[in-house]
Parts: sequence; C-alpha cells; structure tokens
Amino acid sequence: MTNDQSSAMPPIAEQRAYSAKWHGKTLEDPWNWLRDKGYPKVTDKKVLSYLEAENDWFKANMGAHEALTETLFEEIKGRIKEDDSSVPQKDGDWLYWVEYEKGAQYKKWYRKPVNAPADDKSAVELLIDEVALAEGKDYFRLGTLSVSPDHNLLAYAVDDDGSEHFTARIKDLRSGELLDDIIPDTLSSLVWRADSKAFLYGLVNDQWRTDNARLHVLGTPVADDVELYHEADEGFRVDIGLTSSEKYIVIATGDHETSEIRLLPTDNPQAEPILVSARKKGREYDVEERDGTLYILTNDDHINFRLASADIAEPDKWTSLIEGSDDFYITGMTAFKNFYVIDGRKDGLDEIQIRYYDQPDRVEPVVFPEASYTADLGDNPEWDMAVLRMSYQSMITPATVYDYDVAARSLTTLKVQEIPSGYNADDYRAERVMISARDGVQIPVSIITRKDFQRDGSAPLHLYGYGAYGMAIPPGFSVGRLSMVDRGFAFAIAHIRGGDDLGRQWYLDGKLTKRTNTFNDFVDVAKALVDLGYTSKGRLTASGGSAGGELIGAIVNSDPDLWGAVVAHVPFVDVLNTMLDESLPLTPGEWPEWGNPISDKAAFDLIASYSPYDNIKRQAYPPMMVTAGLNDPRVTYWEPAKWVAKLREYKTDDNVLLLKTNMGAGHGGKSGRFDSLKETAEEFAFILWQMGMAD
Repeated sequence: MTNDQSSAMPPIAEQRAYSAKWHGKTLEDPWNWLRDKGYPKVTDKKVLSYLEAENDWFKANMGAHEALTETLFEEIKGRIKEDDSSVPQKDGDWLYWVEYEKGAQYKKWYRKPVNAPADDKSAVELLIDEVALAEGKDYFRLGTLSVSPDHNLLAYAVDDDGSEHFTARIKDLRSGELLDDIIPDTLSSLVWRADSKAFLYGLVNDQWRTDNARLHVLGTPVADDVELYHEADEGFRVDIGLTSSEKYIVIATGDHETSEIRLLPTDNPQAEPILVSARKKGREYDVEERDGTLYILTNDDHINFRLASADIAEPDKWTSLIEGSDDFYITGMTAFKNFYVIDGRKDGLDEIQIRYYDQPDRVEPVVFPEASYTADLGDNPEWDMAVLRMSYQSMITPATVYDYDVAARSLTTLKVQEIPSGYNADDYRAERVMISARDGVQIPVSIITRKDFQRDGSAPLHLYGYGAYGMAIPPGFSVGRLSMVDRGFAFAIAHIRGGDDLGRQWYLDGKLTKRTNTFNDFVDVAKALVDLGYTSKGRLTASGGSAGGELIGAIVNSDPDLWGAVVAHVPFVDVLNTMLDESLPLTPGEWPEWGNPISDKAAFDLIASYSPYDNIKRQAYPPMMVTAGLNDPRVTYWEPAKWVAKLREYKTDDNVLLLKTNMGAGHGGKSGRFDSLKETAEEFAFILWQMGMAD
C-alpha cells in the first residue's frame, strides 16, 4: 500500500492471493485481508493503516471544500431549534418529556407530577442526562429506556462505541442513585416484572445475535439470572416486548419471513409460557391482548395481513375480525381499553383507523389536512386513553404533533417543528408521480422542488432509495434536504420494490429471486425523470445507505454514465462473500431476504450476478463518496473498504473516489445531533462540488 499525499495519489491497497471454491466455481478475493482476523476487535496494523490512509485522502480532497461544508452545516443547524423539547405526555401520575439545551449534542429526560403547578420548577426531576453520560466519549447512544410499573426505578442501556453492545443500568428515581446491577452486552428491550423488582432482557452472543430472554432480579448476581427462553435456530432473533394492557410480556422470535410468539404473565414471568401458535415457515404474526382475548395480526391467508382474535385459553384458534385486502395493507394494531387502532397503507398513503371491539363494522379513519403525508401513532403509554398522541409530516410540512380526540374525531395541534432561520411552505412544491418500470409496473416517486423550478432538463436532481426488508421510505420532512432544494435541486424519493410502500407484495417483488427489480426500478425512475425534464444525464446524483448502499453499488455497475455523483453510506456491497459466511453476525438471519448461497446453487448464481463487489468492471465510474464504521456489526467495515480498494484497481476514469471510515462509530455514523448534521453537510458538499456548484 502506498500513501504519498505529496504526489496527490489515493492510497492503493495491496493485493494478496486468496480464493475459495463454491459450487464448482472459484472466487478470487485479493482484498480479503482487509477483514481483520480478530474481528470484532480490529488491531491489524496494516488494516488500520489502510483505513487511516483513506481517511487522510478523504480529508485532503474535502479540505478544499471545508468552507462549503461549514456553510451547509450552519444552514442546516440554523433550521433546528437548539433549545427544543417534546410535548409532555402523561403516564400514570407523571408527565414525561425530553429537552435539548442550546449547543447540546444530546437530550435530557425529565418528569414531574401531573398535579404540580406549571411554574413549579422544584417539581421537575431529571431522569437521564445524556449530555453527562456522553461526556468525553467519541460515540454515545442511549438505547432502550424503561420506567418501572411503580415509577420508582428506571432501566436504561448505553452503547458508547457504536458496536450495539449495550450496557444496562438501573437508577433509583427516589434517591437519584445508580444501583449496583450492571448487565453488559444487552441487545433488547428492558421489560419490567409487574412488582418492579425484576426485569427481562436479552444478551447478545458472540455472533451479535440475540437468542435468549433472561430474568434479572434486582440486587442478585447477574450470573444467577434465569434464562426464560433460548432460541435454537441461529437464523432467528429474540425480541422482548409488552402488550398494551401490560398483562403479558411478549417473547417474539423470528427471521425475515417467519415468526413465533410466547406470552408470559407480567406478574409471574417464570410461569409456563403460552405459545400462541407454533412457527410455520413464511407466516408472520404479532399479538395484542385485552380481557383474555388475543388479537393477532397475521399474513397467513392474505399477503397484506388480516386481524384475527382468539381466546387466550386456545391461542392458536383464530377467528377473522378484519379480512385481508388487496387495497389496504395492515401494518400494525395497537390495543387500548375501549377501542383499538389499525395502522395501514392505502395506495402507499398512511391511514390510521379507530375501531371498536363491540362494533366490528365501525371504522373511523383519522382525517389529515394534506393529500400526501406520513402519519403514525406517537407515544401513548396508558391503557385507558380517550385522546391519542399522533405524529404527522409531509415533504413540505414540518413535523407536527397532534392530540386526536377519539370521541369527537378531532385533531388538536400541540406542536409544529420550529425552523428558527425561517421557512415558508408556499415556496416549495411537493409532487407524486408514477413512473413505468421496464416490466410495466408503476413506481411511485415523491419529489420536492422550489415553486420556481423549471422542468427544462437544466437542473440537477438528487434521487434517494432503499428498497429492502419491507421498509417503506415515507415522504417526510427534512431540514437538511432544503439546502439542496434551495440551490436549485429537485429532490426525489424512489419508492422502489423491496420496500413495502405499496403493500407486502411490493416487498416480496424486490427480494430473493426478484432482487434485481429493486435496482432496475431505481435506474428506470432516474431515466424517466430525465425524460420528464426534471434533470439531464450526468446531472443526476444518488445516495443510499446499508441495503440502500447495495443499491448504489449495483446501479453504478450497470449504468455508470447516468450519474454525476453518488454517495453510499455503510454500503452492503460484498453480498456474496457475506452470505457465504455463516459466522458473521447477521448472515443466517439474512438468508430469507437474499437467499442461501451455501446450500442453494441458484441463490449463489443469482447473488453472484448482482453483488456490487463481484461485478465491478473495467469501465468509467462516477465520482463516489463512501462511508464506513469500524465498529459496525451490521455492515462490517471491510465491505466498503474492499469495494473501494477494488474500484481503485478497476475503474478507468480519473473521477474522485473517497472512503471515510468512522473509527469510533458504527452503522449510524456519528451519534451527536450536530456531528450527524456535519456528516450530512459533507455529503451535500461533495455532491455540489461534483455538480460544479461548490462556489
């Protein structure tokens, strides 16, 4: 490897012979050595030296645009109310909320008695001070946070290196003291026993998989904790939750296509678990409970899910309450004492329905003020609620918090996201266009521009996509995006297959044997936006992260001349090698998403045909910016590192290629709110530089 900055040459990773045989084929991988053999600890000096050299190259190139980055950062920061707070929410005898202080990277969590006078500052209690907990750390993330049923104790978990290994602690809210109980390496919710003397949690194993649910009694050694459930299938993950009634703890286990749920009484979690229904491959379900009746959301007889009920004494005998529908995709059900809420999507648009236990035909959709938006239930911690907290936004409407009076069917605005530097929604236009993919399927695209935007092909357009795991990308509001739009960009979100934007089939049509639909959709959307005059070839830029980074890797291989610049964040680009290595943290659980190339030659051949790393060609590539996290357990750092190293060897152009590895962070990049904004500013500065708009 060379790293001679004086010659203005990028670092070149050495090649070492390495090969493996699968299904009669030999895979050559001369950059395999970039995976430290001691991972998750990375101590190999040559590996670290290469990553640092790439970081130096990133700084050397982006340093010339530091002023632009800083300008963008200050713009975005100026749209954020620094001393902000959430709307307090009642839970029992307390009101809970969070606040940011001016200049602070992290939040503070507070509460006060419901009956305390509004101006009585002495009644306010500081629960968690993230600012203090993060002091001196390069990375900090507060994971789960759970107040005990008697509201006297607080369980919380912290990750301070980005590895997503959380350490759980307990705080006595009466004294403010931390208890001696410390549980490292958790990766789950912390769910209290009804008597507030114990809680359930899950440990991460050596492969970063949560395969267990354990019970810790306060004041006892962690070594004495009881394992209440252990999952034998290494492809399944264990999650711990709580029904809205708080009568049952939910032990859910599953992969990307199959689930299985057990219920434990919150007052006796060591009782014999209630198995709701044994796992059946391809069937998913969730469970709520009310007065001994279970409510099961499942895809067993319709791809868009149905809602069924069952007596808890016979939990696997299900009777339909809401049949599955081709038109309405049910995404969630939340039970309350006197009604329940159905979350879903109709024609890709969020819909929230209020329904009633004793009136099955009574359906009350919540009516929102815009034709295109995203909305969901907010924080609603109590069982007996008459007014529901809801969240709402659109591409031109800042985040809004509503209270919805269920009886009156009326919305009350509690808070609208404040934009201190000023914002006028009338200056912008939001559109939703349908674009025909190469197989004739209509792909929805959400676009925001300024009102004076001209569709004459002269403007740049930034296209964002994800397209995996059934995760929809909602057309929400972004203060960062405005910096691009105000400079003349159109900003578009392609709702490509692989997400579930248009229903569950939309997801299934972008996974396994249909995976390439995702990449084709994105390219077809881009070409159509050119044809429609939103931009022109070479004036298109694109970005995606994680599985969306795989998307970026695929489209620069297939259509490199279409893009003026691309950004790939923690990209999942070494798909074939990762899916062939079952020792890696996520691999066995990912086979239902991508296929198992170990046992299935057809899956091997298909993944080999699109895996970005394996399909790099000797051709010109667009300018590219790539990020990685050294401690990332989801997309391991060597995937983007190997990809960049191979691109340097193969690409035939002189376009800039940059790799930035966060040496003290993981999958989500830097953790502080301003540090995160700075990384957004870097991305935008790179794109503007490549579009000739850096001045």
